[in-house]
Amino acid sequence: MRVGQLALGLLQAKQQTLENFVPGPNAAALAAAREFAAGRGPQFLYLWGPAGSGRSHLLTALGAMGGVPEYREPGARLAVDDVQLLDQDGQARLFVLMDQVRADTSARLAAAGDVAPALLRLREDVRTRLAWGLALSLHPLSEQDKAQALRAQATHQGARIAEDLIPYMLAHLPRDMRTLAAILDALDAYALQQRRALTVPLLREWLAAQDSRMGDA
Repeated sequence: MRVGQLALGLLQAKQQTLENFVPGPNAAALAAAREFAAGRGPQFLYLWGPAGSGRSHLLTALGAMGGVPEYREPGARLAVDDVQLLDQDGQARLFVLMDQVRADTSARLAAAGDVAPALLRLREDVRTRLAWGLALSLHPLSEQDKAQALRAQATHQGARIAEDLIPYMLAHLPRDMRTLAAILDALDAYALQQRRALTVPLLREWLAAQDSRMGDA
């Protein structure tokens, strides 16, 4: 079974929302994101952490679309992900945007990067502005956090699940929660078609079917 060649593009990943964010050790960041979405809290929110910590999930849920958006109207809530990747032009646009937001007390801006503001390899004036408001660090989920989230997902879907399935998934499949959740969704649909419970043998069968589909593509 070539799990590494799994056709992840065939999976229907869940939309990244605040409701399906698994907080684990990041409950404070989720609470701050909820406040931001409601137009409350500090004008500026900066979330930082390594890949897999959930920062892009939160920023996507808050409206980040890639790049630096434009300030178009009073009271806007704007989001910029992966600020560490901004080139000189992007940094210049973010500088202007943050000044525009600051001048409008009803506006909000959320940003995210891989390190704390002071450690970003960006213009000093941009780093300073990213530290204007609330800055929170995020941490990757533990294996226990992931297992609990997957079991909760299965329970919510009313799925019958074998005790050894989730440990097997965590040991043999891609480890990010979005992929794991999408695989569990797809496996549940497959199990319903087959009228079977979610088990390790069923997962292996489903994975083999995905490999076969890739081979035929």
